[in-house]
Amino acid sequence: MKNTTIAKIGIITVSDRASAGVYDDLSGTAIIDTLNEYLTSDWEKEYKVIPDEQDLIEKTMIHMVDELHCCLVITTGGTGPAKRDVTPEATEAVCDRMMPGFGELMRAESLQYVPTAILSRQTAGLRNESLILNLPGKPKSIRECLDAVFPAIPYCIDLMNGPFLECDEAIIKPFRPKNKTAK
Repeated sequence: MKNTTIAKIGIITVSDRASAGVYDDLSGTAIIDTLNEYLTSDWEKEYKVIPDEQDLIEKTMIHMVDELHCCLVITTGGTGPAKRDVTPEATEAVCDRMMPGFGELMRAESLQYVPTAILSRQTAGLRNESLILNLPGKPKSIRECLDAVFPAIPYCIDLMNGPFLECDEAIIKPFRPKNKTAK
């Protein structure tokens, strides 16, 4: 039986400058806009803009999963090779199991556009019954990566007994085995 609870989705922008108000958070907005295009089912956002501090990233992820009960937490930023880019380390620290296929596919997708995609360290993992996904920081790259991996996300959430995410299949077609599709 599918869970029709309204989905809570966490969006975390990891950026020293955006969190300090030096510039607007275009990356978090890009995630929200993309999810609004993809999803036809009701969903609520939990949204934070925080600096590149591993302890704070970990605490924010834990809060969104354990206390706010987000079935999906999407981060943007902090996935490169710079010393302050620690989002993947924070993700690994809070997850019970890692889902390396997400990062592999996102890098493969991004390599079609820029050779520096190989420098990206985005990853994904599971904490309790939630998926945490790290995206790059550029809005164009966010959409490219989400277009590549999102078809697997609704079924991943189904497998963890999360809410049933319905999508606008003219924009993004999620994969579900035939017995798991909406009737």
